[in-house]
Amino acid sequence: MKIARQRFKLRVWITSRLWAQVITGMVLGFGLGLLLSETAGFVPPEIAEVIGLWLALPGKIFLALIAMVLIPLIFSSIVGGLAGAGSGEELRSVGLRLAAFILLTTTLAAAIGVALAQWLQPGMGLAGFSVPAVELGPSSPTDLLPDSPEPNAQLTLPDMIVDILPSNPTASIVQGDMLAVVVLALLVGISVTQVQRSVAAPFLALMEALLSISMNIVKWAMFLAPFAVFGLMAQLVMRMGFETMLGISGYVGTVLLGLAGLLCLYLVVALIFARVTPLRFVKAAGSNLLLAFSTSSSSAVMPVTIQSARQLGVPESIANLVVPLGATMNMAGTALYQAVAILFLAQLAGVELTAIQIGVVVGTLVASSIGAPGTPGVSIAILINVATSMGIPVEGMVIILGVDRLLDMCRTAVNVTGDLVAAVLFRAVGQTGDTSPT
Repeated sequence: MKIARQRFKLRVWITSRLWAQVITGMVLGFGLGLLLSETAGFVPPEIAEVIGLWLALPGKIFLALIAMVLIPLIFSSIVGGLAGAGSGEELRSVGLRLAAFILLTTTLAAAIGVALAQWLQPGMGLAGFSVPAVELGPSSPTDLLPDSPEPNAQLTLPDMIVDILPSNPTASIVQGDMLAVVVLALLVGISVTQVQRSVAAPFLALMEALLSISMNIVKWAMFLAPFAVFGLMAQLVMRMGFETMLGISGYVGTVLLGLAGLLCLYLVVALIFARVTPLRFVKAAGSNLLLAFSTSSSSAVMPVTIQSARQLGVPESIANLVVPLGATMNMAGTALYQAVAILFLAQLAGVELTAIQIGVVVGTLVASSIGAPGTPGVSIAILINVATSMGIPVEGMVIILGVDRLLDMCRTAVNVTGDLVAAVLFRAVGQTGDTSPT
């Protein structure tokens, strides 16, 4: 009787907490993935692949539902956030501080990655490791990553700055160019604050309705979250297996150590400057971070991140402004990962980088990470382009690709943590609430 009562309490506890459901789905998915893996040998690989596709179906539906409302959600969130943030002076304050936060943390993250890679030398132990040759050519990045945007290495810096402005907003929306959508939303939102309130009122009402409708669809999608995590995790483990992980444990461990350090740094910043204790932060954002870990997309979990920010006391206007911008531009975890990966490739190929070259790598990674979309896999295309430009052979990308999905999950969770920390740092702009640690 006592055991039955405990099981009942456990079932109620799990069903009433999203983060507990996500963890349960993750653990069960990991176990099922091991059973379906080729190493276990219980299921033929062809059948296991089919099972994996069906297991991942809820996850793909979840991501498709989020993607369907992502652009209207980002646009309405930023416009509404700018319109409700207050005076032009307050907007400038938030914008300048957010830009400084993103630039500083991304640069620091890349520097942490370089320092760890130089110290631990993860590529030295695999210096003689035989990898399949990779043809270097104009299409090699897209050959390795079919869904990534084509690199545009021919553009000069002035051309790249001009290309940030969406000359054809409709095409940007159709192509899912999040950076262009964000820039358009910023321009429209700032313009709204410069016209009479009575003139802008109908447009703002439309934006509020669009945001509410989009968030409602997101709420429907969240019912699939535990099943999405279960299926995606099972498919990942089934395809990757333990052998791949053990083969490059030094590289994986270096990246995870750096991400753990960056995560702790974020929590310390939130505690010191925003008076938010790690316990309070984890309680409010735990399920959000687990979902980010599972989907590998900070953009996909952006609506949930906004809700987590609200639970941490961030005013709606600040959350709707800072979080979408962070999901698009705040990629410190990605910069750290890429810094380790670049030096790993150099060590693997026996290429010695000078201090100036490492400085150029850090600067390039910071710039490319800030402009990278918050979707899975894009960092691989950036990584290939940076490595090629520095004269580093990319044959070792075969090794990196084997565990990229796992590291993508980890760095996405850290990126989302950075978005939340940025939001709680700026919450005082919207209101003077209680920021005492709890």
